[in-house]
Amino acid sequence: MSAEKIMIVTGANQGLGLALVRQLCQQPAIVYLTARDAARGQAATEQLQQEGLQPAFHLLDVTDDQSVQDFATHIHQQHGGADVVISNAAARISRDVAPAEQVANFINTNNHGTYRMVRAFAPLLKDGGRFLVVASSFGRLRHLDTRLHPKFEVSRLSLEDIEHNMDEYVAAVQSGTAVEQGWPEWINIPSKIGQVASMKILAREMTDEARQRDILINAVCPGLVDTEASRPWFADMSAAKSPDEAAQDVVWLATLPPQTTAPYGELVQYRRVLRWE
Repeated sequence: MSAEKIMIVTGANQGLGLALVRQLCQQPAIVYLTARDAARGQAATEQLQQEGLQPAFHLLDVTDDQSVQDFATHIHQQHGGADVVISNAAARISRDVAPAEQVANFINTNNHGTYRMVRAFAPLLKDGGRFLVVASSFGRLRHLDTRLHPKFEVSRLSLEDIEHNMDEYVAAVQSGTAVEQGWPEWINIPSKIGQVASMKILAREMTDEARQRDILINAVCPGLVDTEASRPWFADMSAAKSPDEAAQDVVWLATLPPQTTAPYGELVQYRRVLRWE
């Protein structure tokens, strides 16, 4: 088993994920660039190799239980665990496709994918480990009708409760009843709220162990990033950061030094904690 630090980024063949791998490769670590498409993942890996970096590529589809478990088995057998896990994989939303036609895949990738990574890799975190999900400042209760706040009560619900509630949300969108129930029309908002809630619940469940083993668990908002996925949704991209610029704050959070106790169980943007409420 390797004595080097083991760092993992999902959805890393382009955009922010690729930038995260690029910067993590500056660390003394084995950095896994993962992607669900082998050709794109290999191309991204070769791009970084041409820059003088040495990421390790591994196929990973966060929508597939077996794919996630196979990768977790690989990490366990080859390295004994992981030091940094950044759950970054996300599906795109198209303006040209009805929400009812894309919500299931969107939630399966962003939310159930996060859940799969949590269940497979949280147990593999080494002492001093850091686990992040890339979310958004939209992932706060202020963006949600108060009628729906109980569905994200992080002080008492389980990760499985959030999974169930997200499935109920998908069904509501598909049946055309979501808006009347109080859900926002933009499917990105409930998804991000679900992601942040899940990390808060994981942090709550692991509080004692995390304190003893120097583990940090957080959600992170990189801010507006100039990518193909975000451009269709924002009229003014003048303030957007490049992926490499946005990655800096995420990497800072993922590599906080030993014995750092905060932030923990928070949503962090630009190195500051955002209120959940």
